[in-house]
Amino acid sequence: MAIFFPTFTFLFFLTQAQKSPQDYISLHNKARAAVRVGPMTWNKTVAAYAQSYANKRKNDCALVHSTGPYGENIAVGYYPEFTGADGVKLWVGEKHLYDYASNSCKGGDCGHYTQVVWRTSVHLGCARVACKGKSQFVVCNYDPPGNYIGLRPYNSSM
Repeated sequence: MAIFFPTFTFLFFLTQAQKSPQDYISLHNKARAAVRVGPMTWNKTVAAYAQSYANKRKNDCALVHSTGPYGENIAVGYYPEFTGADGVKLWVGEKHLYDYASNSCKGGDCGHYTQVVWRTSVHLGCARVACKGKSQFVVCNYDPPGNYIGLRPYNSSM
């Protein structure tokens, strides 16, 4: 019995780390710092909203936005190890598609990235749930929301 306890404990902490607010915050703030945007902070109200919406997607993992009061990024990973951090990395991975000069996406969608770095979005709440079929649904909500048409996500002197 003692042989299995350390393995179980390790898996428990590994699973919990995948849901840590700090995992989400760190990756968001790293992307924001790269374009000289101030950090976000975790917000329990926004996180509760994210968790409530994630719970609604447990049965289907559908990539459907909540249309709630916050900015929102969603992702689905089709393997059990897909973490919240993996979702954020997908969104930040769109950076190369955003063209600051024209304030538009070039060669694909970059709206997830621009929401991550939106300068006035300062509160973050995220959640991850397992769905049927070994899929994982990840959602992050942003307060205040961003991605307003005609406005830039951040100011650049680059």
